[in-house]
This record gives sequence, C-alpha cells and structure tokens, in this order.
Amino acid sequence: MDSCALLSTPFKTLRGASRTLKVAQFCSISNMSSSLQIEMVPCLNDNYAYLLHDVDTGTVGVIDPSEATPVIDALSRKNRNLTYILNTHHHHDHTGGNEELKARYGAKVIGSGVDRDRIPGIDIVLNDKEKWMFGGHEVQVMETPGHTRGHVSFYFPGSGAIFAGDTLFSLSCGRLLEGTPEQMLSSLRKIMSLPDDTNIYCGHEYTLSNSKFALSIDPNNEALQSYAAHVAHLRSKSLPTIPTKLKVEKACNPFLRTSSTAIRHALNIPATANDSEALGRYPASEGQFLRSLARLSTCQ
Repeated sequence: MDSCALLSTPFKTLRGASRTLKVAQFCSISNMSSSLQIEMVPCLNDNYAYLLHDVDTGTVGVIDPSEATPVIDALSRKNRNLTYILNTHHHHDHTGGNEELKARYGAKVIGSGVDRDRIPGIDIVLNDKEKWMFGGHEVQVMETPGHTRGHVSFYFPGSGAIFAGDTLFSLSCGRLLEGTPEQMLSSLRKIMSLPDDTNIYCGHEYTLSNSKFALSIDPNNEALQSYAAHVAHLRSKSLPTIPTKLKVEKACNPFLRTSSTAIRHALNIPATANDSEALGRYPASEGQFLRSLARLSTCQ
C-alpha cells in the first residue's frame, strides 16, 4: 500500500485529562454517522478508559475503568450517570474502578463468562458471538484470548469502532500471559476481518515505543515510516495516538504481518514456520525487545 494513500485520511487526535499522560484538555470524539459518542479517559500511567454515550437514549457506559476518579470527574463535567461498565478482561488495570463506580452509580458490570469469577462486581455475562444492545447500538462480542484466556473485544458495527483491550495495540499486540500464539493469531485475525476503516480503541498508550521496535525489524516499510513520524509528532505534543485505523495496522503492525519475509529475516524466523509459530518468536516483553535490538545492532 502506498504510504501517502495510507495517510491521506487524517488521523484523529483528541485531548484528554490525564496527570501522567499530560494531555492538555478533555474532549470527545464523535462518530458523526451515528449517535454514539466516545470519550477518552486517561488513567494511571498509560491506560485508556472510554466513556460511551448514546445521544438518543442517554445510555452511558465505560470501557475498562482502571480507576474510578478520572471516570467520575469526566461524568461530572457532563452531568451524566453511568449505566454500564464493560470489561475486556480481568486485569486490575482494566477493572480497578469497577466496584467504586458500581456503588456510586448502580451501574451493571459486563464481562466474559470465562472471567465471571475474576471480574469484580460482574452482573452480566456475554460470550463469543453474542449480540447485545447498548442503548440503540448493537454490540458484537468477540472472544479474543491470548493475553488472557477470558479476553473479549466489543465491536460496535454501526459506529465502526472496536474496543480491543490488550489484544491489539497500535503497532503491537498484548503479551501472551495465559494464551498461546495460536490463540492470539486467531484473535488478531478476527479483528483483521473487520472493515478497514474500523477505529481501534486499545487499552494503553504504547505506540511510540512500539514504533521503535516495528522500525527495527521492518525499516524499509514506507507506510510504517510515515506512521511512526506521525506518532512521534503526536507524542511530542503529549497527544494520544489512539484510535488507530485497522487499515493502518494491517500495513504497519508487525504482529499483523507475520508472513513478511523482511520481518522473518530480521527475527531469524524460518521461512517454513507457519504464522502462529512466527508470532511465537516475536519479542513479547521489553526485555526481549531490548535483547532483540542488541542482536540486530550486532548484525548490521
């Protein structure tokens, strides 16, 4: 894909209220083709929660509230109540605000049946391929294990948005803590099957560091070069890099390009390895990433 064509659609940027991310001012991004408003709420050091507001019904939800206070502040600014809490998985940095928010607003907590004993305050269990209505908006539940065994993603087809938690990041994917490379590959392919213009809302602001690794193993990818420069510009101004477009990730994210000859060569992955075997050879932690960079530098 031509890098200029890839970047011809302006990347959305937004400002968010965060102590650590230092984003200047809270505001929302709205999909103008639907009545679903999506507002980013930075939490902790690098987490993102997302407030959802169905303008037509007044339904309000939050995705993955790692802490309660920033969410309460955001709701108070808009004078809104909270109807639902949706969790992609059970980790504390995605559920830490559940119980306080539930107690304050009477919100219902939603999560995977696999995690029914691990998500604090869970009320509603949703499983793979189930459809659920958030106000007037259909939500498709996608089982996306790999990072954890109970991980799900929430896809809003009418708004072209998926909340992928820690399954897919911009230019990377989640660490395999409870799953296998085969499971993660299957999960990533589910997301890749969505329309190219789908907006991906992930759980963390990792894109700048991810871009450095991606460039280290795919340095001649012109689309990646352009996107990495865009990411560096945003972060230099303390602006978020999320949401990202699926078409951008398909062109730039090395974890979605496991068949790439150049990437396999950089990581010493045999050409005969299948895609799940290749994915299993990718660095999965900062330590592995640094070791890979050291190895690459000695080979150049």
